[in-house]
Amino acid sequence: MVRHRLVLEAQVALFVNEPALLPVLMPLAPAATLLARFPQQLAAVLTAHGTPDAVIAEEQRQMRDHRLSKTANRSVVGIMNEFTFLAQAYRGDTPAPDLLALAIRLAATPCGPLYSKHISPDRELAALLHAVAPPAN
Repeated sequence: MVRHRLVLEAQVALFVNEPALLPVLMPLAPAATLLARFPQQLAAVLTAHGTPDAVIAEEQRQMRDHRLSKTANRSVVGIMNEFTFLAQAYRGDTPAPDLLALAIRLAATPCGPLYSKHISPDRELAALLHAVAPPAN
């Protein structure tokens, strides 16, 4: 779950995890520290989705070495465009939206590439987490 893609839109950075299409929104500024700040914002989003601390720690460990590149996955680009459109609509005229709440709201969006699986990023994440560590009875 470590691969993420980035698009910038009006002072907000949007990252989307390729396998689950989970969105993470964060302030762009200061842009020079964006990638250094990303693991903390991802942890906040994963925590909000009920991800166990051990899984979050492993994600952050795997992100220590990173590379920024363009995606060749047109489905991811399409989802990022859709999330950008929806984020603008959900934000409305709010000058300083709660980006964590907005990311959680976007994660509930049905996404075509996930229709054969769990339909939305939040449900896909829950299924992935269940596969990694099923809940105790």
